[in-house]
Amino acid sequence: MPKTRLPLLKEDKPPKKVSRKITIILLLLFIALLAVIFFRSSVSRITEIHFQGGKYTTREELLSQSGLSIGGQFFAVSKTSVKDSLEKLKTIQDVSVQKKFPGVVTISIDEYPAVAYELDQGGTLKAILSSGAAVSVNDTGIAVEKPILTNWKDSDPYKAKLCQALALIPNELTSDISEIVPSPTLSFPDRIKLYTRSHFEVITAISLLKDKVEYLNKVIETEEPGLIKMLEADSYVPFQAAPAANEENADTLE
Repeated sequence: MPKTRLPLLKEDKPPKKVSRKITIILLLLFIALLAVIFFRSSVSRITEIHFQGGKYTTREELLSQSGLSIGGQFFAVSKTSVKDSLEKLKTIQDVSVQKKFPGVVTISIDEYPAVAYELDQGGTLKAILSSGAAVSVNDTGIAVEKPILTNWKDSDPYKAKLCQALALIPNELTSDISEIVPSPTLSFPDRIKLYTRSHFEVITAISLLKDKVEYLNKVIETEEPGLIKMLEADSYVPFQAAPAANEENADTLE
C-alpha cells in the first residue's frame, strides 16, 4: 500500500516589507522623542551672549535689536538674521556672529568712526559718527583733534554728507580744524566755513573738501593766519593785511 505524504504546514510569517516599515516607524518615533527631550533641555538653550567692540551702542540696545536673549533656542539663532538686524543701527558698520556649542553666542561689532562732535540744545556733547548718528560721549571720552559742528540742524541733508566726507580724510589732515559751520549760497548749497586751531578761517564746500584739504594744510604750514577760500579757485589773504590798511587810512585822516 503506497504511503501517503501529508503536506507540511507552513508558518505564517509577516511580510518583510511590513516588518521593515514597523521598524522604521518605531525608530522615527524614538528619534522624535529624543529631539523633544533635547530641545526642552538646558543644553539647547543660549547660556552666554558676548558683544565685542561696541563703544557707542549699549548692551541693552544690541540685545533688543538682535532679538537674542539668555534662555532662547541656540539652534534657532540665524547668523545672517542677527547680522542684518544689528547693521540697521546707525552706529554699526559691520557685524560678525559666531556660535559655539553649547549655548555661547559671540558677536563682534565694527562701529562707524567718530568724525566730529556737537553740542546739543541741552549742552550735552555728542560724538558724530561717519554715518551721521549722534551718540553720547559721557562714558567713551573725546578725541580733541576732532572738529566741533556748530549751527547744524539734524534735518540738514548736508550734515550727513559732511560726516561721510570727513570719514574719507586722514586724521592728520583734519586735526587742525576746530569748528565747522554751514554757510550755504545759491551757487554752493553745501558751502561751509572752517575755523582752525592755528587761527585760519576757511571757506569751502563739502563736495570739494576731500580734494582741497591738502592745499589747506600746505597754507597753514607755510603762511600766517588768514582767510583761505577753496571753491572753484583757491586763494589766501593774510589777516594782517587788514590792520595795515586801517593804519594807512588813519594816517590819511590825520
